[in-house]
Amino acid sequence: MVLALALLGLFELVNWAAHQLIGIAIMMTVAFFVSLAMEPAVDGLAARGVNRGVATAVVFVIVFACTAGFVATLGVLMVETVANVVNELPRLIGELVDWVNHTFHQKFTLDQLRDRLFKDSDIISSYAARAANNVWGLSSTVLGGIAKFVTIALFSIYMTADGPKLRRAVCSLLPPAKQGAVLHAWDLAIDKTGGYLYSRALLAVISAIAHGAFLAMLGLPNSLALGIWFGVVASFVPTIGTYLAGILPILVALTINPLDAVWIVIFVVVYQWLQDYVLQPRITAKTVDVNPAIALLSVMVGGALLGAVGALLAIPATATLQAFLKEYVTRYEVAEDPRIDRQGRTRKERKRNRAAND
Repeated sequence: MVLALALLGLFELVNWAAHQLIGIAIMMTVAFFVSLAMEPAVDGLAARGVNRGVATAVVFVIVFACTAGFVATLGVLMVETVANVVNELPRLIGELVDWVNHTFHQKFTLDQLRDRLFKDSDIISSYAARAANNVWGLSSTVLGGIAKFVTIALFSIYMTADGPKLRRAVCSLLPPAKQGAVLHAWDLAIDKTGGYLYSRALLAVISAIAHGAFLAMLGLPNSLALGIWFGVVASFVPTIGTYLAGILPILVALTINPLDAVWIVIFVVVYQWLQDYVLQPRITAKTVDVNPAIALLSVMVGGALLGAVGALLAIPATATLQAFLKEYVTRYEVAEDPRIDRQGRTRKERKRNRAAND
């Protein structure tokens, strides 16, 4: 009984410690993947004679500058888009009411809608009350997010700058026969994670230029900022990123010329097809190539397990796992069989094969 109680107490202690440390473990995992992504660039500068610490600082300064530029661009876009929508909202609502009255032979007025919204409904007042109650919680969340970002950035810099020391320290704990396998796995993780980041960055640049130029042709304001928004979201969110990125410029176009929104939808669909079948296979052929369906599934699983962090790390982790399976899982030759492609088979042939198998 004493032993059982002692084991139960030990389990509760370990369970409590695990719950307390899971946040730190997630941050260290993110920092490790960030360092894996940064190592190819740092190694390239170090191979050219640049001090590894200086090379790490240069790479991270560029990454932080790009991140800050994207956040600033997104902030400007959101503020201006909301302001434009608010300014144009009366006109849009008026046109919508006129269309409804003309189409369905009704006699709605803006005054009726306003009275219904502000007097007969408590949606806005209840939302304002909840927002006022959540101000402190929102502030705490923002401050906590900034603290986590700084922590991840610091550990990423340390892991990248001291990558050789870290690998040497890990290998020193293993017998010589296992050290080669660990270093090979580490190299695979670096290649796949770095390859994913650089291929997506190149796709983002191409997407930003293409969409920015198209939006400038339409005469939309902030076409450059909208192009950057398009490039980042369309490239780093698999499969549906282009369609999600298209929502913001479509809203902008609706406040200026609704016909431009139709042209944006057409361009988004055409560019998504071009990226999926022309650009992405060529760019990712030598870096990392993950099936779009598997990529989307991995993002959903990562998001369900770890939230936004898991969704961000899902594709590099999947690409690394795919490389491991390709290295260590035995595959066999597949004999030619018309049942695989299922092309050119008549109904009689299928019946004959089925009868032969029976």
